[in-house]
Amino acid sequence: MAAAAAFGFRQRSDEASRFEMFVRSKRPEDLEMPAAGFADFITPVDHFFVRTHVSVPNVDIASWQLQVDGNVANPLMLSMGDLRSMPSVEIVAVLECAGNSRSFFDPPVAGIQWTHGAVGNGRWRGVRLADVLKRAGIKEGTVEILFDGADVPIGTMADFQRSIPLAKALHPDTLLAYDMNGQPLPIKHGFPLRVIVPGWAGDSWMKWVTSVRVLSEPSTGWWMKNAYLYPLQPVTPGSTVPPEAMTPVTSLRIKSVISFPSPSMSLPIGKPIAIRGAAWSGDAGNVKDVSVSIDRGRTWKPARLTGPATRFGWRLWEFAWTPSSQGQHVLLARASDSKGNVQPIVAEWNPGGYLWNAVARVDISVGGVAQTAAPPEPARLNEPAPQILQRCVVCHDDDVIRQQRLTRAQWNREIDKMINWGARVTPEDREPLIDYLLRLTGK
Repeated sequence: MAAAAAFGFRQRSDEASRFEMFVRSKRPEDLEMPAAGFADFITPVDHFFVRTHVSVPNVDIASWQLQVDGNVANPLMLSMGDLRSMPSVEIVAVLECAGNSRSFFDPPVAGIQWTHGAVGNGRWRGVRLADVLKRAGIKEGTVEILFDGADVPIGTMADFQRSIPLAKALHPDTLLAYDMNGQPLPIKHGFPLRVIVPGWAGDSWMKWVTSVRVLSEPSTGWWMKNAYLYPLQPVTPGSTVPPEAMTPVTSLRIKSVISFPSPSMSLPIGKPIAIRGAAWSGDAGNVKDVSVSIDRGRTWKPARLTGPATRFGWRLWEFAWTPSSQGQHVLLARASDSKGNVQPIVAEWNPGGYLWNAVARVDISVGGVAQTAAPPEPARLNEPAPQILQRCVVCHDDDVIRQQRLTRAQWNREIDKMINWGARVTPEDREPLIDYLLRLTGK
């Protein structure tokens, strides 16, 4: 079942765990939705993935205000009452972490090792960002809109701020949302205000927003120049790419997943089933179709799209299949969008592990005994942690470290990155620390 683990969901087989979120990190909290979540067109809040960089802030809505300033004629301070009094808009849109499916890249890359569940399809209500900017009177020469939130950086970490180009900010579906699925935003999802950037990866969907700054020059902040970057051209897997050869992650890419059956199942011969999943896309165009192969990619047949069709929401799909022979079977699914983009057989490797969208694959057993494809238990090393490790767990627990699958060279680069974030690692500390990290992660 190695191939199943490499391309499908690593999911526990017991029915009680259908909606038990996978904890990828306890602190800061990172939770992943299991495959069963793709059965819903709208992802319930308690099944929606959670991605946080720092501690969740406490926001007093009575005193909270949104500041709008920068290259504007009329700087604003808006209360939630002010925002709710403006014309509201509701859209359905997929929110996907830029690093969703990162665990499938080979060679491995550093970061939270998501499978496919760092994504959800939400119903978002708020005001158009364009309406707020119009009220502030943006001036000529504006190029970007920069967002900041109530979250506080840890230690010497740079404040998490992200910007989007003016054209995307003025898109009628780009919102400042205060409701999610018909209720006020939960604190984990950005209460009281979140930026909704449909078709773009989640790094642009800023949470806990307190500031909208209109810029006449591109942002030079750390999180725009050093994080969430993608190579300008395809690179050799495992290579190092300097920041100047990359560009910020923006639009999602056409993608599908198979949510049923799961690799942990064994199917009977001759009993019809429905292969099911979801597909979504980015700025290029909406989902046009999904095709399924049950013969290892030799032939492809169209799946049936189900559920509502929305511009930025996902499409659910299903494909009728009756297994006719015993043994291991490979199920594949690929989606295409209205601009002709098709899921690739192999995703483009990149050093951040972003935008994985390879053809979906699940290996299953027919007429045999199922083999569980559960995630491996975190490595446990029976030796005291060196004191230097305490400088690594200021920002996160060691569960983030244990899930990594990095080589010595990759750990060297990761430590360089941590030093850039403010971690205090001396030259004398480096090699002993790397030796320990390799033992800790079983490398």
